[in-house]
Amino acid sequence: MSTTADMSAQLFDVAIIGYGPAGVTLANLLGQAGLSVCVLEKEAAIYPLPRAIHFDGEVMRIFQSAGLRPQIEAISRPGLKGMHFLNASGETLLIRGGTNAHGPHGCANNYYFHQPELEQVLRDGVKRFAQVRVCLEHEVTQITQTPEQVQLEVRDLQAGSSGQVRARYVVGCDGARSLVRKEIGSPMKDLGLHQPWLVFDVILKKGAPALPDHTVQHCDPARPMTYCNVTGNRRRWEIMLMPGDDPATLVQPETLWKMVSRWLTPAQADIERAVIYTFHSVIAEGWRQGRLLLAGDAAHQTPPFLGQGMCAALRDAANLSWKLQAVLAGRAPDSLLDSYESERSPHVNEFIELAVRLGDIIQTTDPELARERDQRFKAGQPEIFEFPSPRLGPGLLLGDTAPVGQPFPQPILADGQLLDTLLGERFAVIGRQALLSSVTAATRQLWQQADVVQLPAADPSLSAWLDEQHVDAVVLRPDRYIMGMATSPKELETITARMPCL
Repeated sequence: MSTTADMSAQLFDVAIIGYGPAGVTLANLLGQAGLSVCVLEKEAAIYPLPRAIHFDGEVMRIFQSAGLRPQIEAISRPGLKGMHFLNASGETLLIRGGTNAHGPHGCANNYYFHQPELEQVLRDGVKRFAQVRVCLEHEVTQITQTPEQVQLEVRDLQAGSSGQVRARYVVGCDGARSLVRKEIGSPMKDLGLHQPWLVFDVILKKGAPALPDHTVQHCDPARPMTYCNVTGNRRRWEIMLMPGDDPATLVQPETLWKMVSRWLTPAQADIERAVIYTFHSVIAEGWRQGRLLLAGDAAHQTPPFLGQGMCAALRDAANLSWKLQAVLAGRAPDSLLDSYESERSPHVNEFIELAVRLGDIIQTTDPELARERDQRFKAGQPEIFEFPSPRLGPGLLLGDTAPVGQPFPQPILADGQLLDTLLGERFAVIGRQALLSSVTAATRQLWQQADVVQLPAADPSLSAWLDEQHVDAVVLRPDRYIMGMATSPKELETITARMPCL
């Protein structure tokens, strides 16, 4: 922990307001790049109770890029058994399968975790970087932006004193009530879902009955409900509020146990948390103003039906991190940061809209509509349950169709090494040797000057991908999204000219 008293003379590269999953991940990525960072968090410690419980394979890949994959794997579990959708009679309508096999990101496709444990691993990771200063119990009260920097007025809540922190850029990871968003003046676009649900977490006792080891969506119009096997002995129920429900009564232990009595009794588990959340679907319009930027819940709120709320926040951090590094190092113009919202906003918007549509199906309370839904499932028409892989929006891309704008897969190479370990956090050109050898000497010199990885596609997994896409080379960004593909030296040189690292 640090204080602002000895920092007013320092100009940090980046100040991060908020030390939740988005803020701590960004601090790790920027710290790893050697940037000076100040983190300001008004709370004294990690929130001790469960909140988010799921992340996907792309997020594990982000943790890998931060050098923390083994530690994260130690406190999480792969989603082996997937998600089962049941109707009111208990019939299985659909199974979205899970697997422990390596998916496209070089790991399992889904993981479950306990958020306080995850945040502790990420905060311990930040301790690796002496140039990252973390100030807990420090609340930002005022933001003043100039063309050259941002000055933050900060209140030390423990000492009762005030001070200033200055930074070249400020990222607001400060949640749904974001002060940074208010300073920017960004309106929130409403995508239509505002539904209260009861979230009920328990810890099983020794001798508790065997509950499902997979997630269950109980699509019962009388009371839609979700059951989750989290990690260890932790289990969760998410229960939709119905007309006439009294929120104060619902969170009382006797009511909670009655609602899950078909599975569990008070003698078999301890209540860890019971709280009512309203699931929102909103996205900010304006993620940047000058040197102020938004990330995570400050920029968007996603309903939980796809388990993508925290995932979206960490994708923000990964997208923003390499761009801030390039701008602060003088390798790219400040305008590169304009591509952050243009790329991420449409991407997260697609996830939010899908979660809303999925929520409409799960939350069906009209018995006739529920019967029609069940018949569609039984007829093999599961509608929208395939997990999406949307493209980034317009930004630093050369190409209008997939897979440009999507993540490049991370295979395990023939030598046993994961691709990202070989590439590092750099731009990369992967291609057939004939094409890589055919570009001009000037292009090869640019690659060398900018530390662009040149990887001949000799490994079978890489050559097979090029064959499948009918191309001879692919250019990857530091966040592993595909910037462009080429079949000729001229196309590859055109993509090279657009790299902001040159």
